[in-house]
Amino acid sequence: MAAVTVAGADPAETDGAAAPAGSFTDLRDPSWNDSQLRQYTFPTRPIPRLSHTDPRAEVLINNEEPVVLTDTSLVYPALKWDIPYLQENIGNGDFSVYTAENHKFLYYDEKKMANFQDFVPKSHRVEMKFSEFVDKMHQTEEQGGTERVYLQQTLNDTVGRKIVVDFLGFNWNWINKQQSKRNWGPLTSNLLLIGMEGNVTPAHYDEQQNFFAQIKGHKRCILFPPDQFDCLYPYPVHHPCDRQSQVDFENPDYDKFPNFKNAVGYEAVVGPGDVLYIPMYWWHHIESLLSGGVTITVNFWYKVCFCSTISVVHCLVYIHDISLHKSTSIKQNISRGHPLQRG
Repeated sequence: MAAVTVAGADPAETDGAAAPAGSFTDLRDPSWNDSQLRQYTFPTRPIPRLSHTDPRAEVLINNEEPVVLTDTSLVYPALKWDIPYLQENIGNGDFSVYTAENHKFLYYDEKKMANFQDFVPKSHRVEMKFSEFVDKMHQTEEQGGTERVYLQQTLNDTVGRKIVVDFLGFNWNWINKQQSKRNWGPLTSNLLLIGMEGNVTPAHYDEQQNFFAQIKGHKRCILFPPDQFDCLYPYPVHHPCDRQSQVDFENPDYDKFPNFKNAVGYEAVVGPGDVLYIPMYWWHHIESLLSGGVTITVNFWYKVCFCSTISVVHCLVYIHDISLHKSTSIKQNISRGHPLQRG
């Protein structure tokens, strides 16, 4: 994988230095401000915001480095989606909703729970109708407690006709070209995400390419490249929280996770119409802004096909990177003696 160069849209403006957390600067949308960002100890640099027609955007995606694309019109028909519109048109199917005792939604693989009998998940998945989710969200807001809800549902043929029409109106011509010219595998899913203000998805990485399309509200996205694997201390590969970082960003334990002091994030706040490219194996921490209202997002996930026509050299480098990171993880798990088996 190429060395990371994504320090900013204009390196001259950043002078190569990372900004302290909380003083992150970007092309500023007047509808949010720094007071809506949680405070962290690690430095960050801005992810470039570019038109999809800017040649620099093409270079970044080709290099598998993040970029915010400002004008793809990818989800233009969905920009009218809000809770009342969805409640009226999304249909009466069952939706996957996560509940958590606080604002953090640390996910887990239910199939791996048998490996850790004492593991107690910090979030729980339930199935409910969309109207039930809305009622639950409003109830939670009115009660003012710490419990939160977060809807995560794959868009499928159970949704209503108007949602299908909106979905078919997405800019498939543009995104299909992105898939084709990079020889990515098939689109695996479009995940609809509806979160409450202040919800946090802690740092994790995915094994697919991702175009993260923001529809309503604003989300702060902090990414870390794969070469910071050792700084983020993933859970053991056989743990239910595999691919998640063990580090609590809000209260990092430097005695337990000393390399986290070396972590440097790449940051952007995305709003309606923005599309963030999250490369495969890049760690990402996502949060809905404080006092920012409900957020709605749709993910476009693509597998990578190693048997495609990409160059043999690039393929071998990529496979080497994957095996390197996985072997590092396994070695660390063994050397740690699986300290998290207590859950």
